Amino acid sequence: MVEYMYHVQFPGLGFHFTINPNAFSIGGYSVKWYGVIIAVGFLLAFSYAMASCKKFNIDQDKLIDVIIVGMIGGIIGARAYYVIFDTSDQYLRNPISALYIWEGGLAIYGGIIGGMLCGSLMAKFRKISIPAVLDIASLGFLIGQAVGRWGNFVNQEAFGVETKLPWGMVSENTYAVTNNPVHPCFLYESLWCILGFVLLHIFSRKLRRYDGQVFLLYLIWYGVGRFFIEGLRTDSLITPVLPLRVSQ
Repeated sequence: MVEYMYHVQFPGLGFHFTINPNAFSIGGYSVKWYGVIIAVGFLLAFSYAMASCKKFNIDQDKLIDVIIVGMIGGIIGARAYYVIFDTSDQYLRNPISALYIWEGGLAIYGGIIGGMLCGSLMAKFRKISIPAVLDIASLGFLIGQAVGRWGNFVNQEAFGVETKLPWGMVSENTYAVTNNPVHPCFLYESLWCILGFVLLHIFSRKLRRYDGQVFLLYLIWYGVGRFFIEGLRTDSLITPVLPLRVSQ
């Protein structure tokens, strides 16, 4: 099997990396680093949620049910969101390919919406506070997003327009857009989510006054950061009618 390597450089910092998107192979099947990184992010978020149940007055066993259903809804939502706003006609020409999630094409906003909707329904069914569940989920989202964005680094995607800043990045994929260094948008979002997690974790322990408060602050924090970061990216999903970035 021929493995494709990315040669990533940060010229202003003197860093150079050779990246193989495949973590390892089992038989003839390659396991991608992207999937491994997403799994690590999920496990860290899950561990944090379990450790936080007492603080949010949520039963652990019931929350596990919510997480399982929310995870399924998140995967479906992430794929559906991407397919709906994809500007090509590939899914019209071959509708069954909408199910081929292993070929790429997941949108974080769709994942959050799908996960929240399905998780909230299970929370209602299991008779636990939906706003409290959303508080824990929002902190878990920040962990998962901070870790998961490094999957974009491995795949050399989610980068921005060219920049003269010292941390500009170049690779085989960025050369398709410009010969100059570009904004490493995956890094910006990862750092934004880490900072948001630290601040909201402290808030949830010391200043939280009602269920749902942390979730509302999460929506503001992530939304503001993503609005500006999305404005730098070169691979944004665009609305079908107006030339607007969906994530903004």
